[in-house]
Amino acid sequence: MTTESETYRPEIEKSDEQWRQELSPQEYEVLRKAGTERPYTGEYYDEKTAGTYACRACGAELFTSNEKFDSHCGWPSFWAPLAEDKVRYLHDRSLGMERIEVRCSRCDSHLGHLFKGEGFDTPTDQRFCINSVSMKLVEAP
Repeated sequence: MTTESETYRPEIEKSDEQWRQELSPQEYEVLRKAGTERPYTGEYYDEKTAGTYACRACGAELFTSNEKFDSHCGWPSFWAPLAEDKVRYLHDRSLGMERIEVRCSRCDSHLGHLFKGEGFDTPTDQRFCINSVSMKLVEAP
């Protein structure tokens, strides 16, 4: 698990201007400024197609449909990433609460948040609550 306390440097580094040119305004706001899309509006919150979810900013594979589940929260939910080295975690103390921010380990883009111990019937009892705009679904062949 990659955390903020470790020395970290993303594999892909770009200037703020480069990210603005490559991403749509909504993608930029979420991926680079840790924004959040409104619930039940994202492209993948109720998606059932088999495949792999990749980072919209850099293309790194992050999650698969095998770990996706319906948490009824309005955002895509996964009980685990594709592999632990695909994401990194940061303590998020914004909004007056303690949360765990989830970022792409390859380009350091904001994906969403991780919640634990909510009682979901999943192997990990974790909910990776991820913004649709942070990902691109690559359908399974």
